[in-house]
Amino acid sequence: MADGQGGYSMNEMIKKRNELLARKVIKGLESRNMTGYYAGSKEEAKEIALSLIPEGSSVTMGGAMSAHEIGLVEALKSGNYDFIDRDDYEDKRKAMLMAYDADVFLTSANAMTEDGILVNIDGNSNRVSAIAQGPRKVIVIAGMNKVCDDVDGAMKRARNVAAPINAQRFGLSTPCAKTGSCMNCKSPDTICCQFLITRFSRHEGRIHVILVNDSLGF
Repeated sequence: MADGQGGYSMNEMIKKRNELLARKVIKGLESRNMTGYYAGSKEEAKEIALSLIPEGSSVTMGGAMSAHEIGLVEALKSGNYDFIDRDDYEDKRKAMLMAYDADVFLTSANAMTEDGILVNIDGNSNRVSAIAQGPRKVIVIAGMNKVCDDVDGAMKRARNVAAPINAQRFGLSTPCAKTGSCMNCKSPDTICCQFLITRFSRHEGRIHVILVNDSLGF
């Protein structure tokens, strides 16, 4: 809809920008043997994800708020899937280990570059290790707010945006939880234990990235 001055509304301009940027990211992902998709809405993102998960599949995840935000987790729990929810297990380690032999692993990215490199940081490291190896298929759900210019920008976003917010979310006593930015700490509570930069997937068809025209996760 026009803004009354012959132009476009703010939402239309943001959507157009996201569509154009997503094309660039998807091209970069393809050059790295990963598959990219663009979803114009949360509902469309959920439908794309479900189309990638055959009924009866074993599905697990690593703390992906984005999967919750698009309604995917609820759909999997109520559908014909073997959804492994670690919150249902008293032995959390056992549930985490089950991820390595799952058909599908759901996650997000702390950041990614315009040319398709994924950047993730982790505390327990179950999430980054499953992205790197194990599950037969990895589905990454990420809002366009996660896209950065380059690896340096993606690392800065992961450390100065994602990490402080997650530390606050989990009630951790880290310097970044108090200051809002990375202090390069060695706190016992640090969630910046492992850094994973995924620049290429050796296994074709394993990593799928759904870019969503929204601001999702942290």
